[in-house]
Amino acid sequence: MFGPAKIKMLVSSLVLLMVVFVKWAEPYIAQYRDADQDTYEPRENKRSPEYYRDGSGTECRRCCDPAEEAPQYASPYPHYNIVPQINITILKGEKGDTGERGLYGKTGKSGQTGPRGPHGVKGNKGSIGAPGEPCKSYYAAFSVGRKKALHSNDYYQTMIFDTEFVNLYGHFNMFTGKFFCYVPGIYFFSLNAHTWNQKETYLHMMKNEQEMAILYTQPSDRSIMQSQSLMLELERDDQVWIRLYKGERENAVFSDDFDTYITFSGYLVKAKSEG
Repeated sequence: MFGPAKIKMLVSSLVLLMVVFVKWAEPYIAQYRDADQDTYEPRENKRSPEYYRDGSGTECRRCCDPAEEAPQYASPYPHYNIVPQINITILKGEKGDTGERGLYGKTGKSGQTGPRGPHGVKGNKGSIGAPGEPCKSYYAAFSVGRKKALHSNDYYQTMIFDTEFVNLYGHFNMFTGKFFCYVPGIYFFSLNAHTWNQKETYLHMMKNEQEMAILYTQPSDRSIMQSQSLMLELERDDQVWIRLYKGERENAVFSDDFDTYITFSGYLVKAKSEG
């Protein structure tokens, strides 16, 4: 850690400090040497008690006499504890090489969440982004009619339509007489029928196997046009269709082969995916 030149310089500095210390402490050493000289007086020259101002009659004794306690002499000079001062910086060695990085310590416990800081400064306006994809729209619509009359039977009958006015994407099945929902959402439906005089007209608008609305007229001397409409929320694969009630009484819907008296229509109002 220390080279030869460095050690030589340290030794020279220590020697110089010792010389300076001896020169500085020499006056104090001489004073203590004078104070420590023997002041013994023989017993024959013992002084009288009047010699002492306090008249205590204390006689002088030699500290080395047997069975006698050595007297305590007070120094006329203050006593100093001399502590040599050494500049520790001259002992500092050269800076060593950087050691290898130690291992990572264990992860400490998570501290408590601090208070929320103040709002930062508003940033600059960003650049315009790339154009997004066009909004995807969903459509569903149909309108069908029937030119043939229909009479009740001992069982429920599904009304089949023979005329297609609008059938967007083929969502209405002309063979089964049912509308199939492919786009979940809110739909509007309407039904128009012509009654038969002296007969009852009894129809249901169905959602799957559930009766949702009725179109009904009592027997009368004259025939009239009747209508029913409603809105339904449909999920995918739901079915909407028209059912003729079974024949407990004579029940019929009027039409002929020339004009369309019965119509059934529906369309999508809002798709479920639009929120």
